[in-house]
Amino acid sequence: MRLHRLIAILLLLESRGRMKANELSIALETSVRSIYRDIDVLAESGIPLVTTTGPNGGISLMEGYTVSLRRLHGEEVVQLFLTGMGMPAGGSGETSLLLKNALLKLEASLPAPYQEDIRTAQRRFLFDDTPWWSGQAAVPYLETLRTAVWRGRKITADYLKVNGESSLRKLQPYGLIVKQGEWYLAAYCESAGDLRTFKCERFTAVTLLEETYAIPEQFSLQAYWSQAEQAFVQTSRAREFYQVVIRTRVKNEQMLQGLEVMNTGSDGDAWLFTVNMYDYSSACARVLPLLVHAEIVGPPELREYVSNQVRMWDKMYNCSKET
Repeated sequence: MRLHRLIAILLLLESRGRMKANELSIALETSVRSIYRDIDVLAESGIPLVTTTGPNGGISLMEGYTVSLRRLHGEEVVQLFLTGMGMPAGGSGETSLLLKNALLKLEASLPAPYQEDIRTAQRRFLFDDTPWWSGQAAVPYLETLRTAVWRGRKITADYLKVNGESSLRKLQPYGLIVKQGEWYLAAYCESAGDLRTFKCERFTAVTLLEETYAIPEQFSLQAYWSQAEQAFVQTSRAREFYQVVIRTRVKNEQMLQGLEVMNTGSDGDAWLFTVNMYDYSSACARVLPLLVHAEIVGPPELREYVSNQVRMWDKMYNCSKET
């Protein structure tokens, strides 16, 4: 959004001083042309920006001028950054206050037209990330975990495993990840001597320690999460694998939408699709809508289930006609 980009440009120029347009474009993941347009908008709004050419040139705020963004505390800037990444506060009163204070300071620093834009956006846009039928899981120690990650402090934590067992661990938090509204902590577990992933809602107690630690320079949170995610998917597929063969005379893309198609073939008269439906119970629920367009070839127990279902429907509707 352009308004966010304008705020980000001001933050960058105030914190780093002079920056080249291409440096701003890389930092904000936009084109150099867009940066120049944004600079024009800011200048027209009364922000005294200076552009200089040459090897040491770039864009900067006029000497002695400040947009008061330095009034933001470090925690408020972090919260703005996290919110801009789409990482919501998680309902914490303390975090919500930090975000509110940061937005108020930014609002006061921007030119009048953009202050009104912020107020209009607050009135007309609402972000609700809670599901319809069940509330989002509470993460009571999220702020403590965030503090530990940000300040490089060790924690002791009681963690509830999937099987219901509780264990006490001493952790060095390396990073926090949000996936589909759920928080995960990547941390080095001192007792296990290995880097592990913990689901934050399963922490039943977290204590922030005075001890600090250093994250290895070669560690990349993005690379770690990518590998962990792939390993999880592969493990899940190995554990949840149920091969179903579907036969249809017409290749219907809409019918296949949402299915994990593993193989496509033909028996000469019709298309044969092999899909993974994870387990027998899941397959029973998923194959019935397919019967309008396709025949379930296998496995035998699923074909038998479909056959019994069709006979039941036939009996039900024939009885209705007779009565």
